[in-house]
Amino acid sequence: MRKQKIVNKQRWRRTNRVRKKLRGDADCPRLSVRRSNKHLYCQLIDDDAGKTLASASTRDKTISGQIGYGGNCDAAKIIGSAIAERAKELGVTQARFDRGPYKFHGRVAELANAAREGGLNF
Repeated sequence: MRKQKIVNKQRWRRTNRVRKKLRGDADCPRLSVRRSNKHLYCQLIDDDAGKTLASASTRDKTISGQIGYGGNCDAAKIIGSAIAERAKELGVTQARFDRGPYKFHGRVAELANAAREGGLNF
């Protein structure tokens, strides 16, 4: 129990360290990433209004048919291109990438690269 409290506190610190430098608005929203073992989620967030502008995840019914397993890099590429497409529909071309407590490595990096290829600039 004590070890888990320490791990949670470290994760909370990493998240806050990343987020204190990022603030999303309507012109340049924050692209937040959340990952679990089985799924990957991302959102475009306007922090000024406190609203989510667009979201994509491996659990979306429109995307889940293309993905066999949501916890790998292939799924991250599909999610990245989907969020870039949804951002284009809103007229958003700039975003601030919020990796949260995760390293910019593996699935998180693949999602970011796919979003860049889709037209989002970080």
